[in-house]
Amino acid sequence: MFARSGFVGLALLCAAALPAGAQDAETGFVLPMYVTGGALYSHRMQGDNPAAGPWAGAFHAAFTPSIRLSDHWFAYASLHLTSTPFYYYDAFQADRKIEFHAIQAFLGYTTTYKSMRIAVKAGQLATAFGSFPLHYDDADNPLLDQPLSYVTYLKPTQSAAGSNSYGYTPVTLYGLPGIEVDLSVHNADARVQLTNSSPANPHNLLSGNQSPQWAAGGGYTVLPGLRIGSSVFRGPYLDRDDVGWLPRGTSRRNFPATGAGVDVQWARGRWSTSGEWQWFRFDYPGFQVSSHSSIGYAELKAILTPRWYAAVRIGDQRNGRVLETGETTGESYQPNVQSYEFAIGFRPRRWELWKVGYEWLRTNEAPGTRDNVLGVQLVTTLPSLSKAWR
Repeated sequence: MFARSGFVGLALLCAAALPAGAQDAETGFVLPMYVTGGALYSHRMQGDNPAAGPWAGAFHAAFTPSIRLSDHWFAYASLHLTSTPFYYYDAFQADRKIEFHAIQAFLGYTTTYKSMRIAVKAGQLATAFGSFPLHYDDADNPLLDQPLSYVTYLKPTQSAAGSNSYGYTPVTLYGLPGIEVDLSVHNADARVQLTNSSPANPHNLLSGNQSPQWAAGGGYTVLPGLRIGSSVFRGPYLDRDDVGWLPRGTSRRNFPATGAGVDVQWARGRWSTSGEWQWFRFDYPGFQVSSHSSIGYAELKAILTPRWYAAVRIGDQRNGRVLETGETTGESYQPNVQSYEFAIGFRPRRWELWKVGYEWLRTNEAPGTRDNVLGVQLVTTLPSLSKAWR
């Protein structure tokens, strides 16, 4: 209840301050939009429903309105409408549905103190953990899928993960209600975020499973085109439905999820590359050694001609051994995973991008090519709507 009332109170306070900040400054509105149509071929869906066919088509529409309210105040949103299965990992479930996600929808305030730029944001925010969440849009992502830590499921135990039978995606791409402070000075940047739930188990402001969480990150631009960063998060992740079987004298706060990671981005000429390595631990009742995983990926893109590019992403997920209290040996709680994705992009016009890709997925449970995916996407950038008021 404290977290819910605190976030709502902050949002109302910020809204009340708007008129004073918007009186004497340039104001305006812009709405970039893109629509992606996609199709994929894979036998992944048959693991969920043996009668499912290998072909599937879907769409993804993104709208990113921003409003400049004054020299200091602004608002931004990233709104997404998607049918499934659109991304490769969606194909592990045969259900066809349409989903709406407000990945970001926040009010912000910016100012400068000496050489430091400060930004404060409140609302629905992309998680401060990791570097990929702000760069996964179809028009920005050179490949068709997403790195493993943002799509795979991890289970704290070999059986169902409490009330979450599929397990937990380590880092959500769909945003969290919260507050964030961003700082940048010279070549350094930092961010600190307080949210209402874990990036591994996100909830909205009406949920009864909220628990205050923190995440932080930062980076340093070593030289033009080369940035090195790191980030961490920690906090409770279990739902209230799990509280009934927690050990006496403990609460959800005694069993947090923890993440730590490093990332790098480099670009020069027609070459660009990025990568992340992340470590996660899900503390769980009854375990002397809780589940932990390390997940990393490296991505390389080469511009072949002004219209053509090629990109590759290699991912690796290593799951550690767990040990229940009272046992003498431990076992890995789920198979390791390796992914290899390749894509070619072609831009016949500046507002149109074709992508064709293929992903090889390797696990001990699925040998051969059953879980491989062939995909194609057409990303169309629509004319932006804009309006200047002063």
